[in-house]
Amino acid sequence: MIALVCLSAVVSLLLALVFIRHGKSHAKRYAADMPQRFHAGDIPRIGGLAVLGGFAAALVVAAIGGLIGDPFNARITLKEAACLLIVIIPAAAGGIYEDVTQRLGVRHRLLLTALSGVLACWLLGLRVVSVDIPVLDTWLAAWGALGVVFVIVAICGLPHAFNLIDGYNGLAGTVAILVCLAIAHVALQIGDRQLAALVLCLSGATSGFLLWNYPRGLIFAGDGGAYLWGVVIAVASILLVQRHPQVSPWFPMLLLIYPVWEVVFSIYRKLARGQSPSMADALHFHQLIYRRIVREVFHDDETRRMLMRNNRTSPYLWGFTLLTVIPAVLFWQNSLMLKVFCALFVVSYIYAYVSIVRFKVPRWFRK
Repeated sequence: MIALVCLSAVVSLLLALVFIRHGKSHAKRYAADMPQRFHAGDIPRIGGLAVLGGFAAALVVAAIGGLIGDPFNARITLKEAACLLIVIIPAAAGGIYEDVTQRLGVRHRLLLTALSGVLACWLLGLRVVSVDIPVLDTWLAAWGALGVVFVIVAICGLPHAFNLIDGYNGLAGTVAILVCLAIAHVALQIGDRQLAALVLCLSGATSGFLLWNYPRGLIFAGDGGAYLWGVVIAVASILLVQRHPQVSPWFPMLLLIYPVWEVVFSIYRKLARGQSPSMADALHFHQLIYRRIVREVFHDDETRRMLMRNNRTSPYLWGFTLLTVIPAVLFWQNSLMLKVFCALFVVSYIYAYVSIVRFKVPRWFRK
């Protein structure tokens, strides 16, 4: 599988280089006054296309290898690779189109991710069979269609969750890699090399992109990258639990609690203020860290100063993510412990958010 990871990384790296050199024209359409903008200049936002190219290349090579003895030991057939790419294309294509044109509304992108969810249920046979909550499990057993609805909601929601945390150089990409490595670890523990290969190919393609994205911010993943990460990780998480009952349904929940809770809390926060949940603002957790924890970098060049503050923000969230990834990997079979850590994360998030808003962050925590 190392060969597949290297292949995906190299293809993604080279494609991103091409886009950096020849793909800046569309970036001029990204308005400078948008609240979620924390960079200067016209930066290509089609890094997601590079990640998709690297991921697809490794997936196809693995499937072709399956026809000649499976030298990569990935156990992926051409049919499975084709079905997975068909599932990914609606969501990723919608995100990439928005990155290039800035003309695809939130509702249309939501419909495209929902279409990916429907295709996943049809082509891959995805269905949520248990959430380890007695009442819901009873309903899932009684109404099989409910498990399909859960899949569509997950595949529809997670891409937007990744898009929400994709605000600073290396943030969403590194979170995606950490989650993929955790899923690969558990998949290999239970002998599911196909799922391990799937997420390792995605992590390899993401790492190739990150070499240009962090720390210099020469290219951004954009909506296309966020939607790609969300769909693939959602599919892999559901498949892992569906195929292997020994894996707790709360394992992927704890792995992904940061982006998921960011969405839930943002919806609550905006509704409480009388705003539409779809309205963009600059009050997300990572944006507060940028504004109130990362100290101002004194430099004559404003662009470089913004870039340095941008780069210093992401490591705080990487550490925050590791606080959920590590216990998820340690207790992937223990639902009770996973639920406890999910609750601890929610409490910690709210406490940290309120502390930052009220300027009660300890001095030693600032940088």
